Amino acid sequence: MTSCIKLEVHTDDRTPHKWIVALGEDVFRRFLSQGNPAVHKAFGDGSLFSPLLFGKFFDPSDAFPLWEFESDVLLSHLQSTGQSSVDWLQTDQAYVLKAELPGVGKNQVQVSVENGKIVEISGQWKEQRDPRAKDWRSGHWWEHGFVRRLELPEDADWRKTEAYLSNDVFLEIRIPKNPSTCDISHGNGAATKNSEAMPEL
Repeated sequence: MTSCIKLEVHTDDRTPHKWIVALGEDVFRRFLSQGNPAVHKAFGDGSLFSPLLFGKFFDPSDAFPLWEFESDVLLSHLQSTGQSSVDWLQTDQAYVLKAELPGVGKNQVQVSVENGKIVEISGQWKEQRDPRAKDWRSGHWWEHGFVRRLELPEDADWRKTEAYLSNDVFLEIRIPKNPSTCDISHGNGAATKNSEAMPEL
């Protein structure tokens, strides 16, 4: 039986200094070499949270203009391997992001919009042991969870962002476009950008 719940989308950042430790490529390679199945599930090839998602290493906590690129170009290497667990598209009315999460459950997944410009998806699989850390992402955050920050398009109506989680695994985020910028001439709202399809929610 399929379960689908609506997640709360946060609009405030209570820990603005949490990104004090960057993830370098050498550190990531050593971390991945530990062979932990949960680590490979979260950061492996094709995952939304992989530092190599776009073919060149970069810190997953960095904001990146995901929707400014054609999906067939941006995800060409993922599509060729058939390992993509990410799908995004846009209709005349909205932007849609779908991704498979590392199965951590609804209580460990958080979606927030920062300053109306950045959507942040994060999750935790391990408790932060350092009692001095106010946020699990303020230390070596990649050892305790995962995160992806995406820059929103200028015409995104971020105040109406909605997020849904299906079976504690499949995340879907819908961000409407501002009505004044929508091209109503298309009429039916058919998707204009799409990568490999994800299971329907």
